[in-house]
Amino acid sequence: MNQHPDPVVATAQGAVRGLRRGRTLMFQNIPYAAPPRGADRFAPPRPHEPWQGVRDATVPGPTAPQSERRLGDIDMTPYFGTGWSRGEDYLTVNVFAPAAGGGGLPVMVFVHGGGFVAGSTRATLYDGSAFARDGVVLVTLNYRLGIAGFLDVPGAPANRGLLDVVAALRWVKENASAFGGDPRNVTLFGQSAGATVVGGVLATPEATGLFRRAIVQSGSGLGAFTPEQAARVTRAAGEALGVEPSVDAFAGIPDERLVEAAADLAGIDLRTETHGDPLIGLSPFSLVLDAQPAVSVAASAAGGAPGVDLLIGTNTEEGNLYLVPVGKYATSTAADVDEAAARSHPDPARLVRTYRASRPGASFAELRSAIMADALFGVGSRALADAHAAHPRSATYAYEFAWRSHALGGALGATHGVELPFVFDLADRAELNGPDALLGPDEAPADLATRVHETWVRFARTGDPGWDPYDTGRRATMRIDTEWTQVDDPRGQERQAWTWSPGRDVRRRGR
Repeated sequence: MNQHPDPVVATAQGAVRGLRRGRTLMFQNIPYAAPPRGADRFAPPRPHEPWQGVRDATVPGPTAPQSERRLGDIDMTPYFGTGWSRGEDYLTVNVFAPAAGGGGLPVMVFVHGGGFVAGSTRATLYDGSAFARDGVVLVTLNYRLGIAGFLDVPGAPANRGLLDVVAALRWVKENASAFGGDPRNVTLFGQSAGATVVGGVLATPEATGLFRRAIVQSGSGLGAFTPEQAARVTRAAGEALGVEPSVDAFAGIPDERLVEAAADLAGIDLRTETHGDPLIGLSPFSLVLDAQPAVSVAASAAGGAPGVDLLIGTNTEEGNLYLVPVGKYATSTAADVDEAAARSHPDPARLVRTYRASRPGASFAELRSAIMADALFGVGSRALADAHAAHPRSATYAYEFAWRSHALGGALGATHGVELPFVFDLADRAELNGPDALLGPDEAPADLATRVHETWVRFARTGDPGWDPYDTGRRATMRIDTEWTQVDDPRGQERQAWTWSPGRDVRRRGR
């Protein structure tokens, strides 16, 4: 007799059968929205049709259309997944829940990164077993990427990938209790592009009431394109596809061709008279907004709108990921430093002087990486933290993840994405360890993974990660390494160089 039958859960759309793995119940490939086919790829997400009987949720499902993504000498397969798994019904969630059952558990909903063009729930980094083990219902989700998800197409709603995330949150609100979760205690968290999407959701009125807390890991509250910038990408996409960019024209183009065209859009100069490129040329896709998320969050705080608790942070050497694996770090020159500053700031000479002064003895590579890191993540994260800290009815907490990976001869360091194995408590996984793996050949400290993971769970459960709140006076920040140290206003001199304020574009303002 089978003592541990596969679990069956009744959702609002129909029953699903998952797997029992030790102390974890795992359900894969549960639809939260209808398959985006044809013109519907450029429409808001629609409810999925209910199904009869019990739907199999024991195997991974299809992913959003995407091209295979590589980063030079580092193996990022655990982060990006193995690429596109074909199938139209890919707007789905995976759910990890404690096998012990119970109810009223905190729910965490994770939005993956991947530059708005790659990633999925199939990536091994997003195994939520440790969250389920520790009494959390963990939900991971797929969302539309690339042209279908983020190209600003005339006649279509903008930010369709973000709308997918909001639809997934509605699904969670409707179904969390069936898996033992509390729909009133939902934490939305994401990393990189996923974190920027979370920042966008914070500023989306339609998402009000769908989540109680948010975690932004290496995202940006200043990472959105203006409509003018987005229009440049749209024109280029139309030229690449040989059509006038419109919903009707794009509706008949197969996903394969859209993926190919998305890969051809790299390198578009998005700098305008009034705005810099918030992604400094690394991706032609982002959110498209009239006002940056940080500005909208600041406005909602000023208006007394109810907020959510926020945990936000970056890694110490984010920029290394874009330089070290592709052989551009060690070869960096003074000209490279100047070029990075010119892509990032309206007064590049002043910016370089500031970083040289604040980092005496830094190499050209270190300066180049630091400027890129702040342009992509640091400045926008600080702006969002400052804006959110003005909310009278919610708390803000900041962190900096400083543990250094020993990958690629120790050069990768505390780079972009390196905190994820610790958040998910997977630092001992074989695929994450090795000379060209994300964590490097040396054994990662297990106690660090335990503590980071427990901190994220504690924040989801209580709204307090265990250190002082962030405000615009002290800017208290927890520096996370083998030792944890709370510091006030880290990199304050560099922060001043960007002189961000609500309503002004950070990359166009200088003294």
